[in-house]
Amino acid sequence: MSASSFFLRLFGFKTIGFTPEEFHANPELKKCVIVMAPHTSYVDFLLGRLCIKHLRLKMAMAMKKEFFVFPLKGFLEKIGCVPVDRQHAIHFADFAVQLINSREEVAFIICPEGTRELVKRWKRGFYQIAENAGVPICLSHIDFKSRTIGVGQIFHPSGDFDKDMEKIAKYYAGMRGFRKGKFNYENLKVE
Repeated sequence: MSASSFFLRLFGFKTIGFTPEEFHANPELKKCVIVMAPHTSYVDFLLGRLCIKHLRLKMAMAMKKEFFVFPLKGFLEKIGCVPVDRQHAIHFADFAVQLINSREEVAFIICPEGTRELVKRWKRGFYQIAENAGVPICLSHIDFKSRTIGVGQIFHPSGDFDKDMEKIAKYYAGMRGFRKGKFNYENLKVE
């Protein structure tokens, strides 16, 4: 058992979905966008990082540049975080696509809610990034209701954002974040 798996179990989480072996056996997953949700707390960063480590993925994750100060800067860079100036958010998708294209292997992590507060609709950036980079979207979750974590579904953007969001909503329906009531799909019922 890896250290990351040990700590996930210690925190009471069971890994489900793709195993590291399944993930690495699929060549199209050498580069991907990983949606990390629900995102309701800073705890998600720790658990999400453990999940990525468990899957043995080469992570890249954008963080606001304000976090890149001593003593955090070196640590964040070492684990794959890259600083982003939120004032230039309009160019974020282009930045992410260039980052993905510049690497041999990368799992670009993104929290499409964009905040730890309740949002009605996710930002489209994750979708545009995957579409423009020509990489699949991997749906991962940190569900505090079932105490499960993992990557459970992989798909390619169809070009119809609203239709694809219906599929994404079904995947996340009923899941709960660390802070109850802060995830928009928490009360969604799937027929």
